[in-house]
Amino acid sequence: MAKSKTPAKRARRAEENRVRNKAYKSRLKTAVKKYENSLQGGDVETAQKSLIAATSLIDKSVTKGILHKNTAARRKSALAKRLNTLAK
Repeated sequence: MAKSKTPAKRARRAEENRVRNKAYKSRLKTAVKKYENSLQGGDVETAQKSLIAATSLIDKSVTKGILHKNTAARRKSALAKRLNTLAK
């Protein structure tokens, strides 16, 4: 552990951020899994709703600094592409 106050505070903040980011990434992964399960079921309506929810979480993760904006764009594009192939 750090000996002086400033590095100790940095370590505490880093741990808080790590736990928060881990929880948010877990929520994001769960939303994507729900979307993939709805795609497997073949229900386009449910898949669209779950895509909107997953896309919203991806966008929020960019604003919170959890994901990079290009990573988010790539993930959203891949998810939408899979829905579009199902809809055809």
